[in-house]
Amino acid sequence: QVQLVESGGGSVQAGGSLRLSCGLSRDLHRCYCMGWFRQAPGKEREGVASIHSCDGTPYYADSVKGRFTISPDNSENTLELQMNSLRPEDSAMYYCAVDWLDCARGSLRYDPATLYWGQGTHVNVSS
Repeated sequence: QVQLVESGGGSVQAGGSLRLSCGLSRDLHRCYCMGWFRQAPGKEREGVASIHSCDGTPYYADSVKGRFTISPDNSENTLELQMNSLRPEDSAMYYCAVDWLDCARGSLRYDPATLYWGQGTHVNVSS
């Protein structure tokens, strides 16, 4: 059984920073996509950033480019998301995910058939 455990959420004022972390309970022993999605109340879940464990190319949603940085630690099976210059519209529940449709091609489209999800960590940005 594979589990994803997120941490690092919290409350911050606009312009501030937060760093999210996601731990994979065990090595998958294969290449895979890992990334972050978020969902605000009343809105659809949307992709934020992702990276492929073997290729290493990061992908970002346009709304976070230049502000968020995704960084894996393959030796520790962890993934971090550094979020800078946070805006109130970044407020959401952030979920870590592994393997979804076309993720290897950089897709950040929400896929209900995503292989693994974390339980989520809440980010609140006040103005």
